[in-house]
Amino acid sequence: MATTSTTTTAAAPADAAVRRPSQPLWQKIDRYLLPAFTILAIIYLLIPIAVMIVFSFNKPEGKFNFVWHQFSFDAWLSPLNRPGLSDALQLSIVVALIATVIATILGTLIALALVRYRFRGRNVTNLFIFIPMATPEIVLGASLLALFVASATQEPFKSIIPKGVFYPLGFPTILISHVMFNISFVVVTVKARIQGFDRNLEEAAMDLGANEWATFWKVTFPLIRPGIIAAALLAFSLSIDDFIVTNFTSGNLNTFPVWVWGTIRNNLPPQVHVIGSAIFLLAVSAVAISSILSARGQRPAAVPR
Repeated sequence: MATTSTTTTAAAPADAAVRRPSQPLWQKIDRYLLPAFTILAIIYLLIPIAVMIVFSFNKPEGKFNFVWHQFSFDAWLSPLNRPGLSDALQLSIVVALIATVIATILGTLIALALVRYRFRGRNVTNLFIFIPMATPEIVLGASLLALFVASATQEPFKSIIPKGVFYPLGFPTILISHVMFNISFVVVTVKARIQGFDRNLEEAAMDLGANEWATFWKVTFPLIRPGIIAAALLAFSLSIDDFIVTNFTSGNLNTFPVWVWGTIRNNLPPQVHVIGSAIFLLAVSAVAISSILSARGQRPAAVPR
């Protein structure tokens, strides 16, 4: 009798699980809607990049690389075989590297000051940081052009700034413009990382005898380093990709985007797709390496036995 009762009791949960009511249709749809939407969004974003990579292997018949004709490695074997392309790409890389270093250093220091300290004008500074991000690029470029020209041709700027520094337009004006709009993105990125930082770790380091400099390099910097690397990668991408602001402030110099805009009116060589594909692959590789290093840095150390 006891055995029968025990069997009946054990079978009850199983019957209840079998008879569990099925989920409504809208819950099933809601469960798969977000993953499906995410996949479609990723595909939508990657289609132009896939087309660019495919047409970098095309052998066009004529000036324009719009129609697929024949698979070829010619463009990849001679990626700089166009007049002015080598100089434009070199200028873009140099400007992007220098602007990234300057903007990352200044932006990181500004982010630390805005998060760590309370000072007069802090809210106004936060507002000014967002202005370059919110301003349309064409307005920003026109304003910078007016500033550089006024700085070299009108008083009181004319008597302060050495002649020829800002006008004619050239490398200094491009660099100043790129640093200016990159700082905002660096500040926002690094600031998000610092706000989630545990200040108790710094206090513990100081209690153990470390000074401010040692605490920053051995505790603070390693913890905010992923945010700084992400900000630097973002600044480099924005700088090497910028066209509108650069077109206003470059003068007679051509960066890679300006060169592409100038040459696309007459022809579209496959080398443009080759350089674009190479930059994309390098950017993806840099992000992957940064993610791997960040994951290794956050992995807890093994406790010795």
